[in-house]
Amino acid sequence: MPPLLRALRPSQWIKNLIVLAAYFFARWDPGQQAHASGGAAALRVAAAAGLFCLVSSAIYLINDIRDVAADRAHPIKRRRPIAAGELSLRTAWAAAFLLLLAGLGGGFLLSAPFCLLACGYVALQLAYTLGLKRVALLDVFMIAIGFVLRAIAGALVIGVRISPWLLLCTFLLALFLGLCKRRHEKRLLADEHAQQHREALAGYDERLLDLLIGIAGASTVVAYAIYTLEKDTVERFGTSNLGLTIPFVVFGVFRYLDLVFRHEQGGRPEKVLLTDRTLIVTVLLYALTALAVLLGARP
Repeated sequence: MPPLLRALRPSQWIKNLIVLAAYFFARWDPGQQAHASGGAAALRVAAAAGLFCLVSSAIYLINDIRDVAADRAHPIKRRRPIAAGELSLRTAWAAAFLLLLAGLGGGFLLSAPFCLLACGYVALQLAYTLGLKRVALLDVFMIAIGFVLRAIAGALVIGVRISPWLLLCTFLLALFLGLCKRRHEKRLLADEHAQQHREALAGYDERLLDLLIGIAGASTVVAYAIYTLEKDTVERFGTSNLGLTIPFVVFGVFRYLDLVFRHEQGGRPEKVLLTDRTLIVTVLLYALTALAVLLGARP
């Protein structure tokens, strides 16, 4: 791909699919189906996800501009277009400005509440890029909050309610993936180079990361199990059989832990989720099971 397109990190746009979550859940909720029915709602939520892709790519450019020196010291990130000298800083700044303008301007035309939340997301990511990413633990919390804001954005743009338990699951899963990524970076870089690349790594101990990953993974599974079986969820979808999807979530977390600890992966969660056949099959089986349960719950 051309350097500018690679710098936008299109492979990471998959993260913005979380914007669609509220729409899909509302489609099966009798109390909110009116807000998610018809092509207009689908177009609005798809547009919201697209706008988040523009905004997140702008942040990636700003991050790469800010970290150009550190990326050049990294065995993998030194191949990024800006760090490799394939994309000039001037072009990167111009592209970032235009993407932010298009993303936030489009968000204003789509929905004022959505635009305000998108502005909050940009402010959060800029704070992360400019300083908070250097603070251990706080850095992964900031990443997880960013995913929660994406999920809320999808609900705002079509005016539906999203379960607090679903937001908690989103936060915990993002925290789990972020901690796995930090562990991978800690092992990949020699101790004397770790802090040079990412200052927050100096505040992490590998044993501590192992413990935190276990806690976050277990919390994700428990939160999801509670979400599927709680009274509000059963009443909204008219079935308690969503609990049948729990084994797939447990297996998915176990498989990811296997990839992180035994196969030394986890540095790029989006790549793992798109290339590991076992995880892909698990996600498909989860989706098919959930669909069968929801279709069976329809009167």
